Amino acid sequence: MEVELNKTTTDAKITGTVQERLGFDPNSVKKLSFGELIKKVGPGIILTGIVIGPGNITTSAMMGANYGYQMMWLLIPIIIMGITFTMTAYRISIFTGMPILHAIRHYYGGVASGFCGVALFLSCFFFTLGNITGTGAGMNLIFGFDWRIGSMIMLALLAFCYLTKGVYSKVEKGIMVCIVGMILAFFATLVATGGPNVGLMAKGFVTPQFPEGSLTTALAYISTNAAVTAGIYGTYLGLEKKWKKEDLFNGAMRADAITHIVTVVLISGAIVLVGAIVLNPTGTTIKAPAQLGELLRPFLGNAAPIVMGIAIIGAGFSSLLGNTQRGVVLLNAGINKETGLESKSVKVLCIACLAIATVICFSYGGSPTQLIFIANVATSIATPVAGLFMVPILWKKELFEGIQAPKLLQISMTVCYIFALFMTYSALKKLVAQLPSVLGLA
Repeated sequence: MEVELNKTTTDAKITGTVQERLGFDPNSVKKLSFGELIKKVGPGIILTGIVIGPGNITTSAMMGANYGYQMMWLLIPIIIMGITFTMTAYRISIFTGMPILHAIRHYYGGVASGFCGVALFLSCFFFTLGNITGTGAGMNLIFGFDWRIGSMIMLALLAFCYLTKGVYSKVEKGIMVCIVGMILAFFATLVATGGPNVGLMAKGFVTPQFPEGSLTTALAYISTNAAVTAGIYGTYLGLEKKWKKEDLFNGAMRADAITHIVTVVLISGAIVLVGAIVLNPTGTTIKAPAQLGELLRPFLGNAAPIVMGIAIIGAGFSSLLGNTQRGVVLLNAGINKETGLESKSVKVLCIACLAIATVICFSYGGSPTQLIFIANVATSIATPVAGLFMVPILWKKELFEGIQAPKLLQISMTVCYIFALFMTYSALKKLVAQLPSVLGLA
């Protein structure tokens, strides 16, 4: 997955035969065994750790608490969108020889890639606001002191990680531990509560609907679980993982994409179910971190707030560690600057972003949980902007000259993008009208 920045050279590679462009015959690539695939998986795990942050936990809990099983059907488009966005990014990257933003620069120029990079950066920056607030909320659940103090402690630890070597390896291993822990915690809670109502859950899966007032929550849930940003960043993480072009054809990239979306759905879906079982019958709405602790109370009793606090801290820390880097890398890629995780400019910009985000978070006067939710909704700007360029690139005939075009992927990407546009427009239209009252300005 070498980054090809010379336009003349890249043009020649894109218009040549498939074997000339890739350097090998795709039909001759041997499929990897299950054990070999496990070793290749990595970027998808990091992407899951980024996605499953405090914002995801909060939004998932809100979905279950407010609407019970009615919104379970959203997991179906999330699975389709997540795999589609990721495989589209990987395929474009392999067939152009460039990560996504570099490919956008090649086809549409520096202004387009710069605009896209800035939009993706802002989306990630909003996500960072939720993560900073979330780690503080987790510390508040455990120790009871002001969430701002908890955030400062976690940010100091995060800065240490950024300034040391071997960032990719640390992020991959640390996030894996957090993901396994969250899956075990929430599924154990499902078992302890007696499990979901199978009939109502099945109805929720097969009856698409948007209950009154649910559009904004639905958008936040979709945009955090199935954003095109994950696939785009995956093309840069592939460089850090040292993926080769053969990995698109031997099953490695497909396995990585599926691993990512399956782990995301397992965790966020379990949280929705726990919210539906525990909080929805009581009419509880999520307005403060302490209420998130109630999710685990049926299983852990009085220890629930502590365990939930640890889960939120783990989710927030792993997401902060990966998401801040994601935003800076995508910004730098858009403006054609250094994108390596170990580069000095990436590390310095990460620290600067954290400092600015912290000031914004600490200046906010409302509930940290409320800020987490607002930040999650704001991340929805990424898919409409990036998809605007990715969809036409995927349909370019010269990209697949000499090989059968992935029609199913092309159609799926187009449909998913239109669905994302509809959700974003519908939800943000309502949110803008309600924003003054949400922020306490009305």
